[in-house]
Amino acid sequence: MALLIDTPVWPWRGRRWSHLVSDTGYDELHAFVQQHLEIPRRAFQGDHYDVPEELYARAVAAGAEPVDCRELLQRLLAAGLRVRKTRAASS
Repeated sequence: MALLIDTPVWPWRGRRWSHLVSDTGYDELHAFVQQHLEIPRRAFQGDHYDVPEELYARAVAAGAEPVDCRELLQRLLAAGLRVRKTRAASS
């Protein structure tokens, strides 16, 4: 199992966030988040969890591999686990 987390640099609502993904499968990702981070399943964003900056160190200590955002995306794509958002058709 390879869980990857990027640096918490993504701003939203006055906080900074990381992305946490698995390059193996979603089951391992959900289990890791539930066991170590206690983020609700409803927070799953289709192929990743957004992790607030204050939980970054806990995720790394629990075994998530720190990577930069480009490597995270490359490995997610290589694993075939990237979910691309579709744009609504214009009227």
